[in-house]
Amino acid sequence: MKQVKPKKNLGQHFLTDLDIARRIADTVDSCPDIPVLEVGPGMGVLTQYLMEKPREVKVVEIDSESVAYLHERFPRLKENVIADDFLRMDLSLVFGGRQFVLTGNYPYDISSQIFFKMLDNKDLIPCCTGMIQREVAQRMASAPGTKAYGILSVLTQAWYDVEYLFTVDEGVFNPPPKVKSAVIRMTRNGVTDLGCDEALFRRVVKTVFNQRRKMLRGSLKPLFGGKAVAEGFFDGELMTMRPEQLSVARFVELTNMVAGQIGGDWAAEKR
Repeated sequence: MKQVKPKKNLGQHFLTDLDIARRIADTVDSCPDIPVLEVGPGMGVLTQYLMEKPREVKVVEIDSESVAYLHERFPRLKENVIADDFLRMDLSLVFGGRQFVLTGNYPYDISSQIFFKMLDNKDLIPCCTGMIQREVAQRMASAPGTKAYGILSVLTQAWYDVEYLFTVDEGVFNPPPKVKSAVIRMTRNGVTDLGCDEALFRRVVKTVFNQRRKMLRGSLKPLFGGKAVAEGFFDGELMTMRPEQLSVARFVELTNMVAGQIGGDWAAEKR
């Protein structure tokens, strides 16, 4: 069977260590009894172990050469090999509206986009596992007050408990990446309502982290577009803090404060 050549433009780094592949596959066991969707299976090093699980498995692959290889190597998968771009898919159609576990050896260059799509479909995805660039994994799992804490940390931790499981060295890939990788697991927490407008929450988080060195009294100003705010709005201890110091709960508090100033304008903008 002809091997698939890794393609640089797709960010393909094929895992060659079977023990690590099995360990990644086993991370889905923490969310049993629902199907699994693997993103970017390549030549199926992870897929082979997922298929041993007593559950339905589908894979989505954008590379036509890899799709042909998977059909030949795993005839059991048949129509469960989806030749598509994960970022453009309607995830509600994959398992007929049922919840599923998302997993994979994710391409580094689109891993953040994959997780933003996960957040957009959080009610469908109670658990997400897989391997990404170590720096991104550290960012997602980091706590307030740390250098790595940022936009992805806050937006993910608002809805998921994030676990950094283990580090993977460069030498177990073909071709080897220039950075280390890490395996993570994200499990939906008990939050069903943030207690604020979710779209405005995202906007607040992104706005202040875009100027993360500034205190909130400075980094928040672009949200108001030069419009006046209530006297004393920028006073108080919270406004002297920088974004990396705020927990998810404090970002919710901040979002509600901002909504109190631009509520009508924000609602009109969303329409």
